[in-house]
Amino acid sequence: MNIGQVFEPEKKKNIVRKILEELPDWFGIEEAREQYIRESGQQICIGAAGKQGYIGFVCLKETGKDTLELAVMGVLEAYHRQGTGRKLFMAAKEIAREKGYSFLQVKTVQMGKYENYDDTNRFYISMGFQEFEVFPDLWDKANPCQIYIMSVG
Repeated sequence: MNIGQVFEPEKKKNIVRKILEELPDWFGIEEAREQYIRESGQQICIGAAGKQGYIGFVCLKETGKDTLELAVMGVLEAYHRQGTGRKLFMAAKEIAREKGYSFLQVKTVQMGKYENYDDTNRFYISMGFQEFEVFPDLWDKANPCQIYIMSVG
């Protein structure tokens, strides 16, 4: 597997679309998925390529002068629990450090609402993220937004 930054906006969008459309349990809301795809072209994007093409990605966006957000991340389900997400995250953390950011943040659905998102929460916690705040109505009442943060220093 090769992990590397993708620079061409259309290639970023194509990778993000291919992966997100294969993950309907996490990205089944078309409007939200299309927004992730649109925005990915202008974000820092790191891809994980396997023998058959891209199997995962992470996109980063600046949310403050000191903070990058993991805006969207996806790994094809067949590659879950094989280290792909961890490698993508480590590459993202290194880029944040190189660019002089102090913090990474990520938003997901609060632990305890849905099993798939509980796995996502556990992944971020295992990467070193810490709970920052829950916004019960940021997205909607059925999907309370958990924000995690970490220092990249």
